[in-house]
Amino acid sequence: MTAVLRHFKHRPLDLLFPFVPAVLIAEHAAPGAHTLLFFLSVGAIVPLAGLLSRATESVAAKTGDAVGGLLSATCGNLTELVIAFTALRAGMFDLVRASIAGAIVSNSLFMLGGSFLLGGLKTRVQEFNPATARLQTGMLLLATIALIVPAALVRVDGLDVPEFMGPLSLSLSVVLILTYGLGLLFSLRTHKEFFGSASHGEEGETPWPIGLAIGVLVGATVLVALVGEAFVGSIQGAASSLGMSKAFVGFVVVSLVGAAAEITTAFSAARHNRLDLSVGIALGSAAQIAMFVAPVLVFASYVVAPLPMDLAFRGGEVVLVLLTTLTVSFVVSTGKAAWYVGVQLLAVYAVFAVALFLLPD
Repeated sequence: MTAVLRHFKHRPLDLLFPFVPAVLIAEHAAPGAHTLLFFLSVGAIVPLAGLLSRATESVAAKTGDAVGGLLSATCGNLTELVIAFTALRAGMFDLVRASIAGAIVSNSLFMLGGSFLLGGLKTRVQEFNPATARLQTGMLLLATIALIVPAALVRVDGLDVPEFMGPLSLSLSVVLILTYGLGLLFSLRTHKEFFGSASHGEEGETPWPIGLAIGVLVGATVLVALVGEAFVGSIQGAASSLGMSKAFVGFVVVSLVGAAAEITTAFSAARHNRLDLSVGIALGSAAQIAMFVAPVLVFASYVVAPLPMDLAFRGGEVVLVLLTTLTVSFVVSTGKAAWYVGVQLLAVYAVFAVALFLLPD
């Protein structure tokens, strides 16, 4: 009994594991109880995120922070990909595009800002490799340009016609995926000596064996995907009953819940003074969403959606992504962080969230 209490004292998120079977049962027993399913889904994703966090940190201890950050970003984005696929099948393209833009903004501002704040409260000044941050913000800037072009042509020249937007979106998707793949080759293979960690930080908990960590990563990711299905099915009904705007739901709620695993890992790494891992997760995930997930969804829409989806994001979404990219590029240029830098990033995110919450549908 003492050992159990000691475990939950150090890992209180594990107390929420009963939410996992509860939401899967409730999804079949009461599919119309959207608000209940919404809260059960959020409660279930949180402990699974903690499990993914520890497994990812164990893998990163063996592979290094650069590969660990990429792995965490990829596993975390699987949840967002499942949520987006579900929305694609229903033809909810506005929700898909809002969740993509929201994931880029949330990862870059909320996750990175929270990491700087929590890490800075424990360590006065933290350092990270600015070369890694510059590479990833450069990817974000490229993706932002690719999103601005369709939005500008639609709103300035009135070219919102499938005969033009379809081929344009497909072409931009190919460019983004190829550039993202070459970026991975550059940072992990041909020039990997430039992207090492600035400091090793604290060890934290004893890492799991690599086989166990990978097995937990796979199993927890599958469970998060199943819970994500219930979450996306309940989100619209819950938003209506809770008084949240559709823009706020897609841009803030869906993106934060989808990134719960990455957020947990990034915050934990920052507290252990492993800021390279936190920066790699936050900016790596944002770049992966913009340059890989979004193009994959465009391709997938030709198979699973009622109509093909294009990359014509709303003007306001593109502006928020652009402002986020410029803000983060300025902040990470020094390779150093303190708690007030995190406060500034979180303040920018709060400005966006408040505006979207008050935005009328």
